[in-house]
Amino acid sequence: MRADRLLMIMSLLQTHGQMSSRELAGQLEVSERTVHRDMEALSIAGIPVYAERGSKGGWMLSEGYRSRITGMTTTEIRSLLLLQSSSIVKDLGLNGDLSTAFLKLLSALPATVRTDAEYVRERIHVDGAGWHAAEPIRNSHLQAVQEAIWGQQRLRITYRGWDSDTDAERIVHPLGLVAKQSVWYMIAQTEEEIRTYRISRLKDIARLEATFARPEAFDLAEYWERSVERFKTNLPRYPAQVRIASVRWSQFSRERYVKVISSSAVADTDWTEAAVEFQTLETACEILLGLGRYAQALSPEELRETVYEESKAIVSLYEER
Repeated sequence: MRADRLLMIMSLLQTHGQMSSRELAGQLEVSERTVHRDMEALSIAGIPVYAERGSKGGWMLSEGYRSRITGMTTTEIRSLLLLQSSSIVKDLGLNGDLSTAFLKLLSALPATVRTDAEYVRERIHVDGAGWHAAEPIRNSHLQAVQEAIWGQQRLRITYRGWDSDTDAERIVHPLGLVAKQSVWYMIAQTEEEIRTYRISRLKDIARLEATFARPEAFDLAEYWERSVERFKTNLPRYPAQVRIASVRWSQFSRERYVKVISSSAVADTDWTEAAVEFQTLETACEILLGLGRYAQALSPEELRETVYEESKAIVSLYEER
């Protein structure tokens, strides 16, 4: 554990140049006394670390002391850095280890390459969490959008939203790209706000000569996380009461468009009753019918009637044959 902490101290100092004992203690989650003991251990080991006194002082490494990564191209480094923003790593519980690895990578890069790496990390975010199965997507404008982001060039876009029957034209400042599985989104600033545009819905784009200043406080990953939460909050809800056979409960409770509010086993039976939220009446009917004789709608009456009428139609179809 201490060896890891000593390596982390070296990485932090290589990346930030100078840090106070309090800052190091906060990053490492140890006491300032522990930081001082670690600095003494580094010095004994021959690492040229020293302290500069005063209100603006702190710990630092002697100028020129830096381990470097060699043999890697800028493109290869860019590819590795995309992992930093991937929610796949978070889902696996490895985001802490990745943050440490990323810090070590940055600390070992030459200053010019390190600047380029930060540039990439600020402008591309990869979200690997599930959304829903999607048809193959054509992203014919993806490369042009990416080039505009690199150059901080304004774009004139023609776009049709999912809830519109007409095309809209506007000038935007492209701030970054987000990949959600196979779907790409452009995050761009308009005159009114920062908005999300699905690349496949861009009808036409034109890169303008004029450039723009990127908002200093904008964080692509944070914006996307907030956007996803807003999307989930605004999804339609259809509350219902259902009875599910125990042998199918696990399957039902994992359904993407089902939120289980509460559930309880029905005494002396192999059934579970639950208060749930579907998205719509249509999705509720589809999911319950998909479970066949292992699912029953209890309420509302509208759902019971819809499932009943659809079931009669299915029986009628088979009787005709």
